[in-house]
Amino acid sequence: MRSSAVSRGTPRPSVPRASARVRLAGFLVMLEGTSRGVTEFLLVPYFGACIHVPPPPANQIVHVFPREPVPDSLAGEAIWVTGALTTAQAHTRHGVVGYRIDAAQVEKYRR
Repeated sequence: MRSSAVSRGTPRPSVPRASARVRLAGFLVMLEGTSRGVTEFLLVPYFGACIHVPPPPANQIVHVFPREPVPDSLAGEAIWVTGALTTAQAHTRHGVVGYRIDAAQVEKYRR
């Protein structure tokens, strides 16, 4: 038995998690980096989001962990992020986040 709630016949709550491969355009707001580049960032829908108050709502912010560090030169530029999108709430210094992409591919935005 997994829990006492299950043993009493009460189902445990389950939060559905989105999981879809996506390609999203947006702007990078750096959270963490090294000398090799940005290692963790927020993808936001418009330039300057999260720097000004209030930040966009959580359903418009994606917490991104790129596969490879992203060059600092892409900060402030429009970018594409490709990866598996999941729902994952997080609280960062720039706002509340509603989604996450791990091992993302990041490239400069081109139409």
